[in-house]
Amino acid sequence: MTPLPTLRQLQFFMALVRRQSFSKAAEDCLVSQSTLSSAIKEMEALMDQQLVDRSTRSFALTPAGEEVAVRAPALLAGAEDLVRSASGRRPLEGPFTLGVIPTIAPFVLPQAARALKAAYPKLQLYLREDLTATLAERLSAGLIDAAILAFPYELPGIESIEIGEDPFWFACSPDHPLADRKLLKRGDLVGCELLLLEDGHCLREHAIDACELRDRDAAAAFGGTSLFTLAQMVKSGLGVTLLPDMAVRDGLAKTAELTVVPFCDPAPARRIGVAWRRGSGRREEASALAETIKSTMS
Repeated sequence: MTPLPTLRQLQFFMALVRRQSFSKAAEDCLVSQSTLSSAIKEMEALMDQQLVDRSTRSFALTPAGEEVAVRAPALLAGAEDLVRSASGRRPLEGPFTLGVIPTIAPFVLPQAARALKAAYPKLQLYLREDLTATLAERLSAGLIDAAILAFPYELPGIESIEIGEDPFWFACSPDHPLADRKLLKRGDLVGCELLLLEDGHCLREHAIDACELRDRDAAAAFGGTSLFTLAQMVKSGLGVTLLPDMAVRDGLAKTAELTVVPFCDPAPARRIGVAWRRGSGRREEASALAETIKSTMS
């Protein structure tokens, strides 16, 4: 019988591939770095192949390691499905890790978490807030079960269910020349000192694309890391911004004493959805999540 690596070793290896760091991979897997390193070495000895190129300063896989990195996710996903089917567990029972991006989390999670707890009392929900790219990597690696994301966003190997649109509002200080307008067109933004979140936040790309702007139309003097900071910068008169509807309804603009103006139909918007890894068997649970979260957003 051919000796096989354990699922735990494969999980450690995929965490290493994703993070490209032994220390960060160990942190994700909740083990010590020595434990993770030993597991990888045992896996290499078992396969009689070196998987990680240790001759360079930067992280690199050997050809054999690249092959394992391509095939391991399907094996891990199949194992997850096997355990789920054998346990007879109903959807959204037991542990479930849900990722969510920062421009959605504070406006959706409080109501959604309460609704999920009421609808699925046996659900043990674990939440992870991070940027879209990182959550996509975690989905692919099986480190989270699903994620609430904003679209459009290219996600190879990931499926999603849309739960609604989130239109953008124009936000400015009360004394701005456009503050007294009833409706705005996309073209009205030309020439404005537009403040947006820094690169890496998908809201930046969504706002630019939805409003048919160019990246250089966004002011380079400020790159915010949160909508709350962004609102305060606009309040200070440094420029204007675009706020998602869910943030406006939650009172962000009012708290920052900003004036918000809607756009003419069809208003620029981003789409909100629940995503999961293709082949992971999470479609039923993602659908249940989507329905529950959608009910709290209306």
